[in-house]
Amino acid sequence: MSGHRYFEDWRPGEEIGLGRWQVTAAEIKAFAAEFDPQPFHLDEAAAAESIFGGLVASGWHTCAMLMRLIADTPALMGANIVSPGFDDLAWPVPVRPGDVLEGHARVVDKRPSASKPDRGLVRFDYSMVNRNGETALRLRSLVLYRRRPAATLAAAGGGAE
Repeated sequence: MSGHRYFEDWRPGEEIGLGRWQVTAAEIKAFAAEFDPQPFHLDEAAAAESIFGGLVASGWHTCAMLMRLIADTPALMGANIVSPGFDDLAWPVPVRPGDVLEGHARVVDKRPSASKPDRGLVRFDYSMVNRNGETALRLRSLVLYRRRPAATLAAAGGGAE
């Protein structure tokens, strides 16, 4: 299912492919220079001497790549309002130049808002996986979605869904 999706359209266990991101040394360095200027993100020689043994992307850069894939996935956008936060963020393996990362989203659960009948929360597990099948990023996020107008009326006691 794609396109404009409301709270009611999400099903626990559903998986959504987010596409792929080709990682380059130039983008790793550009992001690091602006936001995370550590030697193992900026300089190949320094990175070679680090615990990583080579240039690696900032974890925050990997999050930004994921966010771009999410924003480019119509099924995830449209009726969404905002994400109030995330937890369980981890970067199990480093991201290196030349990696091709594939983004995934899985619906964990959902619940209608207790205080606002026009919206509900959907919990997603997101991941970025490299071509070797290794998870480079994982996080769990809540996303607030609008409910369909008929569902809003039914939740308020004013009609059927």
